[in-house]
Amino acid sequence: MEESPILSIDELKKKRKAILKKIESEHNKTSGLDRLAIWITEHVGSMGFFLIIFTWTVSWLGWNILAPKENRFDPFPGFVLWLFISNMIQLFLMPLIMLGQNIQAKHSDVRAEADLKINVQAALENETILLHLEYQNKILMKMVKHIEKNV
Repeated sequence: MEESPILSIDELKKKRKAILKKIESEHNKTSGLDRLAIWITEHVGSMGFFLIIFTWTVSWLGWNILAPKENRFDPFPGFVLWLFISNMIQLFLMPLIMLGQNIQAKHSDVRAEADLKINVQAALENETILLHLEYQNKILMKMVKHIEKNV
């Protein structure tokens, strides 16, 4: 039976540190614009942003329907300015959200790869511990046999 080489604790720690260092370096590669896209993606998908847009829409439409005609700036039934602004918000946010989601997916892939490496590392550590225990067991059995012969 061929035995696997047993790694030292220091060697195992170095392997784990290398994996964690790679995760950190991947995270640090994110540019300022990428971080902005992620921030927008996270906040546009929030209830707070929905409430802001909802309040703005209700206020805009309410003012331009209920205010005196001389004070309306986007009168009913057209709402041309409101439609224009709403469409511009949608047109700008759509690619930004997609970009942010792509960056988040990339980070998720890096984390998943790191998790796999950590799991492989843990399996290696478990194997090392088991091999060490097996080696100790062999020594103990030899010692027991030696004691039994001499008693």
